[in-house]
Amino acid sequence: MDAKTRDFVRQRAGNMCEYCGIPQQATPFIRFHVEHIIARQHREGNHDDPAGLALACDRCNAFKGPNLSSNDTVAHGKVDLFHPRFDDWDQHFSLASGRIKGLTDVGRATARLLNMNDDRRVELRLSWKAENDESATGQTF
Repeated sequence: MDAKTRDFVRQRAGNMCEYCGIPQQATPFIRFHVEHIIARQHREGNHDDPAGLALACDRCNAFKGPNLSSNDTVAHGKVDLFHPRFDDWDQHFSLASGRIKGLTDVGRATARLLNMNDDRRVELRLSWKAENDESATGQTF
């Protein structure tokens, strides 16, 4: 993937993980990944088309891996994971007190699989919020 494509994806995402919403500045020593929403092994054609790419923090990228779906413990069935290009984050998730809550089967399955509420990740969100005034940074979590 070329640098121009990576820069485009980072700018489009506002330098925030498109899954959990943590900003790149909150983890300055760990560079976020430009990831394939649908892993290469599941696709044909242009793998580096920006329409199939998302910016992901290292944790979301690692937990997501090549998965396309997971199980929802409420609906008791397999559901597709959140897709940053097609799905609206606010429809599937909410954020309160540093914790991400899945509002739909897609949100619940994605939050669980990506381990979005690991203690360290919640702590990171809370400390970022405490250190950064919303009006100065534009961050909303």
